[in-house]
Amino acid sequence: MPELPEVESVRRGLAPVLEGRRLRRVEIADARLTRPFDPGEVARALEGERVKALDRRGKYLVVRFESGRALLIHLRMTGSLLQGDLRDDPYRRAVVRLDDGSDVAYRDVRRFGTWLLLEPEEVEPYLDARVGAEPLERAFGAAALAAKLAKRRAPVKAALLDQRTLAGVGNIYADEALWRARIHPLREARSLDADEVKALRKGVRDALQLGIRRQGSTLRDYRLPDGGSGGMQAEFKVYGRAGEPCERCGTPIERIRVAGRGTWYCPFCQPAPAEIAHRTGS
Repeated sequence: MPELPEVESVRRGLAPVLEGRRLRRVEIADARLTRPFDPGEVARALEGERVKALDRRGKYLVVRFESGRALLIHLRMTGSLLQGDLRDDPYRRAVVRLDDGSDVAYRDVRRFGTWLLLEPEEVEPYLDARVGAEPLERAFGAAALAAKLAKRRAPVKAALLDQRTLAGVGNIYADEALWRARIHPLREARSLDADEVKALRKGVRDALQLGIRRQGSTLRDYRLPDGGSGGMQAEFKVYGRAGEPCERCGTPIERIRVAGRGTWYCPFCQPAPAEIAHRTGS
């Protein structure tokens, strides 16, 4: 699933294309994209709107219109926004014709993505209820992260995957951040001391910032708006590297499951506390 770096890379690629442009024609071919709302009605409501700004909150792309309304786009597992009509692509689910004659198409193989059009008074309450702090904002410090983790008995990785803890962090960047912070993914979130929380905050920020510089990670379906691929997959320290040597210590990377998700870590750099080591046999 695209995470913060992938969605931010899409935003940066599409902002010059969309901002200031009016939506001349909108076609939504897949009813699942807007359910429970009728796709034809949503398409007609979008036509004529002028894009004021293309923002991002966590994993949401937020198309803000001059009217105050906003279209929230969640790419989920396989969604992509691409320049061009994609008329012959069997996975094209929607297309927007802009007032300069250009097209932006939405492509989604597994059809889990969503488009939600909200009225001005609905936008911020909807996002605030679902998305926590932006981890790359200067205001989000170690104290704020510590407060989020302080009462969480869940594994620290599970806490990071909760979008109300940190906006935009998913499976890949949680693993990469925990490796940087030298924290075992099964540690109880509340067990982290002040220095560990500081290290985790830095690990999250460093992993996300590198992901943005590499324009996200293309493992299968993710594409940039121009059709190009991201390069973060060449930078992974642990994710997807089971059996390969840790670049920091040489110990083979191991894979476990945490919160139902495949999880990669270095057993030497990220040692398990005694109770976890006994339970997992590591």
